[in-house]
Amino acid sequence: MPNAEEFRALHLGRAVDDPLILPGPWDAASARVFEEAGFPALATPSAGVAASLGYEDGATPADEMFAAVARIARSVSVPVSADVEDGYGLSPKELVARVLDTGAVGVNLEDSGGPDKALKDPREHAGRLAEVRAEAGGRLFVNARVDTFLRGVDDPEQAIARARLYVEAGADCVYPIAVPPGHLPLLRAEIEGPLNVAPFPGHPPVAELARLGATRITFGPGLLHRTLEAVRDIAGRIAGPA
Repeated sequence: MPNAEEFRALHLGRAVDDPLILPGPWDAASARVFEEAGFPALATPSAGVAASLGYEDGATPADEMFAAVARIARSVSVPVSADVEDGYGLSPKELVARVLDTGAVGVNLEDSGGPDKALKDPREHAGRLAEVRAEAGGRLFVNARVDTFLRGVDDPEQAIARARLYVEAGADCVYPIAVPPGHLPLLRAEIEGPLNVAPFPGHPPVAELARLGATRITFGPGLLHRTLEAVRDIAGRIAGPA
């Protein structure tokens, strides 16, 4: 069985032109395809899993999300990290237990949430991350998502301040989602440890994101969306003219 130390080691000592690329499976079948392609680990996207289960992003019941992650983790032999949004209001003890029960060895936690998706107080969130780290010990790789850019706060210094707090709290990696590529060199210089970046529409290719400072690349629901485009094309051809 994969463990968190194996997953953690994949992030360390990487060359600038060799970022860790983690595809985002949304179900067991896609996970197997990514493993067969040779990827050393996988990272589930909550939005992709939600879509596969028929929910809007952010509306998946916790039980269904954990069950989906468990199906993915047990279908492959490589490490799996689980995106569990902002933790569904679970205590750190219960959250860690439920993630570990799925077979995942990593967890992605967001610093915004609630009905209005508001940014959380960074020190309070850092305290929660510290509790998760204390509960998990070395059994989970903690990826702390920084949502400032996603929520319209363009100042990179605010993202850096949050990221530093999260690293001090025990996060293994930080993920400034929706970061403008031009800010990456500054964030890379100011933040300790791995830096997770997701290519957004209009962003440069993966190789350029790595050169700018990304050490880990994930895709959110992007690979599911591309797959659905192919399915729509196939469906249209089968259906023929209206």
